Amino acid sequence: RRRGMASGAASGGSGAAPGRPRAPGPGPGPAPAPAPGPSPEQVLGGFNRLRQEQRGLAGKGAELEQEVAEHRLVIDTLAEVDPSRKCYRMVGGVLVERTVKEVLPTLENNRQQLVKLIETLNAQIQSKGRELTEYREKYNIRLMNEEDKSTRENDSSGRTGGTGVLVS
Repeated sequence: RRRGMASGAASGGSGAAPGRPRAPGPGPGPAPAPAPGPSPEQVLGGFNRLRQEQRGLAGKGAELEQEVAEHRLVIDTLAEVDPSRKCYRMVGGVLVERTVKEVLPTLENNRQQLVKLIETLNAQIQSKGRELTEYREKYNIRLMNEEDKSTRENDSSGRTGGTGVLVS
């Protein structure tokens, strides 16, 4: 009898005699827990990635706005010049001689295309902003300046802290 208990204890500690089936229940080791959400580092990484994408779009928009302003300046300058006058234009890294009459319509078309591209880019920036806001709300992300305001409000209302990710 002792021998059976010793072997039962050594084989898994169930106390069941050899040859008998084990009682149903959890298997060896802990049961796998449901997958928790992303870690704070992953949440922060995702938030920073979205912010960086939004900043990249905004930077590209500013760059294109500058190009539109340059096109407008050149168009305004060429509009006052004799249409048969020679002018030079850079095409694919090559300086090409043309007349004002040939270049002006192309510049106006390019400016219109840039304006359309900026409108599309602004829509993407707004979409990215909404995505960023949803992400912040989903993971309760607060920025440092918001945390300062929140702390002051919490101090005055008697509440303390919350859970979430704090981003500088």
